[in-house]
Parts: sequence; C-alpha cells; structure tokens
Amino acid sequence: MSSQFFGLNIAYSGLLAANANLNTTANNISNVQTEGYSRQTVDTQAAFPIRTFQAYGCAGAGVDTLSVERIRDGFYDQKYWNNNSKLGEYNMKQYYMREMEDYFYDSGTNGGFASIYDKLMITALEEIMKDPGASTGKSQFVGYAGQLTDYFNQIVGNLQNVQKDVNAEIKIKIDDINSISSEIATLNEQITTIEMGGQKANELRDRRDLLVDRLSMIVDVETEELPVYDKNDPDRETGAYRFIVRIAGGQSLVDANEHNDLVCKAREDYEKVNMTDVNGLYDVYWENGERFSLANSRLGGELRGLIEMRDGNNGEYFQGKVTETVVEGYEDPETHKKYDTVTVEVDRDFLTDLNKNNMSDQGGIINLGNTEYYYKSWSYNVEIDSAGKATYTYKFILSDDPKLNARHVTGDRVGKLAKIGDNFDYQGVPYYMSQLNEWVRTFAQKFNDILKEGDDNTGIIMFTGNKPTDTEQYLFGDQNAAGWRTDTLLRAYNSKDPDVQASTYGQTITVDVTDDSYYKLTAENFSILTAMVNDPSLMTNKFRKGDGVEQNDLIEALQDMTREKDALSFRGGTPSTFLEGVLSDVALGAAAANTGVVSYETVQQAIGNVRLSVSGVDEDEEAVNLVKFQNAYNLASKMISVFNEIYRRLILETGV
Repeated sequence: MSSQFFGLNIAYSGLLAANANLNTTANNISNVQTEGYSRQTVDTQAAFPIRTFQAYGCAGAGVDTLSVERIRDGFYDQKYWNNNSKLGEYNMKQYYMREMEDYFYDSGTNGGFASIYDKLMITALEEIMKDPGASTGKSQFVGYAGQLTDYFNQIVGNLQNVQKDVNAEIKIKIDDINSISSEIATLNEQITTIEMGGQKANELRDRRDLLVDRLSMIVDVETEELPVYDKNDPDRETGAYRFIVRIAGGQSLVDANEHNDLVCKAREDYEKVNMTDVNGLYDVYWENGERFSLANSRLGGELRGLIEMRDGNNGEYFQGKVTETVVEGYEDPETHKKYDTVTVEVDRDFLTDLNKNNMSDQGGIINLGNTEYYYKSWSYNVEIDSAGKATYTYKFILSDDPKLNARHVTGDRVGKLAKIGDNFDYQGVPYYMSQLNEWVRTFAQKFNDILKEGDDNTGIIMFTGNKPTDTEQYLFGDQNAAGWRTDTLLRAYNSKDPDVQASTYGQTITVDVTDDSYYKLTAENFSILTAMVNDPSLMTNKFRKGDGVEQNDLIEALQDMTREKDALSFRGGTPSTFLEGVLSDVALGAAAANTGVVSYETVQQAIGNVRLSVSGVDEDEEAVNLVKFQNAYNLASKMISVFNEIYRRLILETGV
C-alpha cells in the first residue's frame, strides 16, 4: 500500500516534469535563430500505478519524465536532401554557363564572330572584287583573316580558363566532402557514447543533420540509422545506433565512426581524354585506390554540375567494336621495338569524320570490354570497297611500359565494346571546343582548297596551324606533307560529284595521328600562313594564270562558299550559321540552368517551410508553452505546499 507521504511524491514528480518543460522551453527560445536546431519537447508518461489492495484498486503515482526529444521528420529531410542535390548541380551550371555566355556573346558590333566573319567574307571580298589586281584589298583581307584566327584563339583560351577553374573547384568540393565525412564520423562516436548512457544527444544530432544538409548540396546523399544490439544478447538493444551515409547512388562514405576519404589525382599528359583538355584534370579515387566514377548518373549535387561542365561531350565520345587484337603487331621503323595493336570499328559520324574528332593526340586510356589499356598512338583508316561502301576503323598502338600495361592484349577482347572516356550527355567545355575545332578545320580546308586551285593549281594556302614549337606551321595542302594524299582522298570520297567520289572506290585511306592532316588544326593553333602575312599579294584572285589581272572568278568561288550551304555545310547551314548554332547552344544551356535554379529553389523553399513547421521553433507557440508550464509548475508547488501543511498538522498536532 502507499505511504502517508505518497501525495507529496506525486506532487514532486509533477514539479519535476513542469521544471523540465520550462527548461526545455527556455532552450527552444534561446535557439530560435540557431541554424539547424530542432525544436525539443519533454517526453512524459503517467508513472506506474501502485496497487493499494483497497476497494478502489490502483492509485496513480504521478508522472515520469522520460527524456527530452527533438522533433524531426526524416521523410522531409530526405526530400530536402534530394532537392538540394539538384539545386547544387544547377547552381554550378548556371554560374559557368553565364560565364561562357559572356565569352560567346555577339551583338554584331562588339568584335564577336558575326562582325569579324562579315568583315572578312563580305566587306573584304567585295573590296578585292573592286580591284582584283591591287594589293590593298588583299592586305585588308589578310588582316581581317588574322582577326578571325585571333577570335578563335581567344575563345579557346577563355574556355580553357573555364575548364581550369572548374577543375580546381572539383578539388575543393572533394576536400569539402572529406571534411564533412570526418566530422560526421566524429559526431557518430560522440552520439553513441552519450546515448548508450540513456540520454539523448539532441544537439549533436542536429549538428550531424546540418552537415548532411551541406553534403547534399555537393553530392547525392542517402542516410540509414540502424540500432546496435548486444553481441552477447542479440535481442537486447544497447541504446546506440549505427549511422550510415552513402553518396552517389549508394557508395559508403561514413559508417558509424569510420569514414572513407576521396583522393584527387591529376591526369598525366598521356592520360588525356580529349585533345582540347587542359593538362592536369583530376580523376577521383577512394583512398583504397578504387576509382570513384565521375560519370555516375546518380552523382548529383555541385560535383555533378562541375563534372558535366568540365567533361560534358554531348554524348560524343569514342566508342566502337573491337575487330582485331595483335600481340606485337606494330614495329617502330626507327627503334624496331614491337607493340601490341587493337583495331576498333566505328560508325558514329563524329568519329567517321576526322574533322569532328576530338581524341587526344598524346596517348590515353582505352577501355576494351571493361579492361583498361594505355595507348601511345593511333591511326584513322577508311576502307572503300568497289561498291563505294566505307568501313571506318581506328588502330591503336598500345604502350609497352609494364607500369602502364601489365600484360599483353588478349584475343578475347575481340567483339567487345571499346571506348575512350565516358558518356556525358551535356554540352560542357569539351563539346564547345570540339565544335570550334570542326568549324576551323572544315572552313580552312575548303578555303585553302579554293586558293590552291588558283593560278592553275599553284596557289598558296592561307589558313594553317602553329605547331607546338611556335616556330613552325603545318603544311596543309603541300604534296610533300604526310597528310596531303589522305586529305585529298577523303575530300574526294565525301564529294557530291559521283565521278569524283567513284575515283576513290577500292582504295584505303589511312591518317596517322602524327601526320600533318587537318585533324592537327584546332581553334587554339588556328593561324595565318606566315608567308601570306608577309606578302598578301600571294593570295590569287583567278583560277587560270592566263587570265587578266582583273579576273576575279576565284574570289567569286570564295563568296559562294560562304553563301551557299551546298558548297560548305555546317549543321545544315552556311559557315556563318554554324557558329550561330553554337551561340544558340550556349544560350539554351544558360537558360536551362537558370530555369533549373529557379525551379529547385522554389521547391527547396516549400520543403524547407514544411521542415520548419515540424522542427522549427515558433516564438508564439513557445510563449504559450511558457505560460502553460509556468502554471503547471505553480500548481505542483501549491500541491506540495498543501501536503506540507497536512503533514505538519498530522505530525505536530495529532502526535502521530
């Protein structure tokens, strides 16, 4: 049965509960502006009643104050993290696409492509036609041509700076992930230590969730919390929890108090994916050496936005089927060293047309059926049968360095998929670089061909590329140059004239990566032939030497080239509309990024408001609670006072 002081104990439990609620309310009010703080509430329940063996049964024993719990809904947390990941991705794209849009912006009068191109192919050509034999017009034309090459050189320099900046920011984001994962692991250990003692580590849990909020902006995040059971008694929960953080589609980053670091490794020159890539782009690995896939579609967050900006190729990456592997199939004519070779058949237009090719010319990594090999060189091959059907292949010469290729290529690779790089279905820096290269190669090739036909096929080319030495230039169109015959055959095969095309039937065309073919011409090295700069009169204006100095049929052919898409077609249009298409791509990419940011910011605000309605501190609500718990405290105090008077009278006045 209950004691004579039972009522005092009941009142005392109420006093403790009210006091705990008042303290918790004070804590909530103090943290009303604290980022990541979750509103806390006291968890109470009626105390276990006491059997009195009286007619009225059990007697209530007051209230038990169990714990102080934070109010949090994991469902809204996960929705917030998922949306945060998308917002982070589009934030990065918005920033860098806005920068690229500024670089490509062309008002027609600001020295952009349109104004430079019109001066060259309209104004300057018309000036030459006024007096074809004069040197003044030709000097002006060469000057405008130099402005065109300078424009492309400058655009490429700007794009390279963007790629460098993005690459540096990738390293920063990886460091942020490592820092956050380390802190989460430390918090996990602290939370476990506290909660195994029977208390709730509310503030530490808030701090951990805030870190996950920040992590979700960088990369896609999933979390899981599992109870830890006693090894000696599998049915007994210890009070501790195992908190797991996974990123990029389920890869473990944090598991309890253990975390896995990511490491950035700069690519060597022979590991470049695209010929336009700047040196030192980072690949990412786990600390155990396993590659962290940057092409993972579930990467998410700012990291995905940065990767797609840095590596986005619009799906135009090397891919084909292995048709042959030969151990020591190539012998170097100078050193007589033998190398393994791999032949890959391709059919994509950006691979069958060498002017669209953006493969590295310094070697790289080729994946043959999920096995990686390093290659040192490659050649492009076109076999045209007697019916005019072309088969396009690439032959790769693999490195013999045992540190790079630990074993010879095996015959079981035949029939498997070969690829270089990965599919990034986004128009990032490599895509725009490739588009610029295609334009300068095709335009320069057609322009030079017309000039070469001048003066009975003795004309001098104008556009060329500077070699890496900076003191030499490529000799495009020179019959003594290695790439001349192959370039000529390729142009003949792609000719719209059936008779010209038929002359290539039954032939094999091979372009080695080291040849002086137009593949070597890029927007970065695009330049004017030095001889033409020194003597603009070398630019001829007529096809036949015997014609008078006033003949301008070659100049008319140049005008036709730029006006008629049948003469020189880019993406279904003329040379000028091709770059307009590129400008349109940039504008659409920037607009899509802007739209994404606005959309996901709106969703973030909506989910954030719901989260706040659940776990946020409401000042008005806490004010009401303050009054409510104050009254409860006063009533409990009054009960103690009443019982105190009863016991005083009972003890002192009745002599009990």
